[in-house]
Amino acid sequence: MLSKANLINPNKVHNAFKNISTTAAATCYCAKMSFKAFNSTMRPTILSVKDLTKTYRSGEQTLTVLHCISFSLNEGDSCAIVGPSGSGKTTLLGLCAGLDRQTSGTVSLCGIRIDTLSEDERARVRNQFVGFVFQNFQLIPTLTALENVLVPLELRGGKVDEKEAIELLERVGLGKRLHHYPAQLSGGEQQRVAIARSFINRPKILFADEPTGNLDGETSQKIESLLFELNREAQTTLVLVTHNLELARKTARVIRLKNGTIVSDTLNERQKEPFNPTTI
Repeated sequence: MLSKANLINPNKVHNAFKNISTTAAATCYCAKMSFKAFNSTMRPTILSVKDLTKTYRSGEQTLTVLHCISFSLNEGDSCAIVGPSGSGKTTLLGLCAGLDRQTSGTVSLCGIRIDTLSEDERARVRNQFVGFVFQNFQLIPTLTALENVLVPLELRGGKVDEKEAIELLERVGLGKRLHHYPAQLSGGEQQRVAIARSFINRPKILFADEPTGNLDGETSQKIESLLFELNREAQTTLVLVTHNLELARKTARVIRLKNGTIVSDTLNERQKEPFNPTTI
């Protein structure tokens, strides 16, 4: 028979479990909040550039266009690359997209080292993951606006959805120019065809070289809205080369080049809060 001294006080047991429960609940809450914060920042890296250098031979001299460029961008990031003419912006964009080969350093797209791939292999990676808006449009002159937009899907070999291409052309204000050839379009209209084409394969990353450079103010606003809609809704990483500082300020991050090197890499003030998928 148990003595009174050996009996367990039920009040003490209740209080002990209450303390344990409170501590466990607090621990669970903290862990949940920490995981939420951790999970919100752990987005996959889409573009990784390390020690990227590009040089050209000019007679007996070596011209360095880019020198030891390093940065990375995650899914859903938006970044503007700015700097004076001749600072290497367009060259950097082409190297990041696998359109050219670097002299040294590495470039990875969606976890794939594209600097080690053959030209055909890089073309397949671009077609699968990349959208590109060229400064000089790069439209095929013998194809209509609609056919130009469909080219990436034709190359991919999947289902060709004309309806989606038509919707994209309508969104950039070219619904009545579907069957016009590039020679029948103005420079601004050709730029809009190029932008529609860059969206058609739902890219993981979109590179745009002066995307609004040939457009009037009203059309520029529409194109900017379209670019940032893709960035927000599809979490497409967006990389812009631009001289338009107003456009650059709308991105989350601005990388400034001068003489082929990064002289600043900053977050825009209104974009400094951590990524939160619930706000999209």
